[in-house]
Amino acid sequence: MRQARNNMAGLAAEETVLRHYMAAGYAVLARRYRGTRGEIDLVLGRGGDVVFIEVKKSRSFGAAVARLGATQIRRIVATAAEFLSTQPMGQMTETRFDVALVNAHGDVSVIENALWQ
Repeated sequence: MRQARNNMAGLAAEETVLRHYMAAGYAVLARRYRGTRGEIDLVLGRGGDVVFIEVKKSRSFGAAVARLGATQIRRIVATAAEFLSTQPMGQMTETRFDVALVNAHGDVSVIENALWQ
């Protein structure tokens, strides 16, 4: 029961974040993109740019960001490389890695260019 509730909360958070980005002119390239190394919550595009977004939901923004660890970051970056291999410019595509935080009230805080190795 708890796992199902957490899954539904995660999906709702992703939908909230997606609406936030779409209002800024982004288009959906993939939702829950699954590669051989992991999954990326949202892959969005605007112009020729691609933005990989990890969504984290918790009671507060601080608690949400604390849920992102180094191992997960490595998986996201590796999975993003797989996704880019499907794009016309490949690894030369302009990209950004954002972390979108959603608190218990449904507020969104985006940290642009949050992930790097």
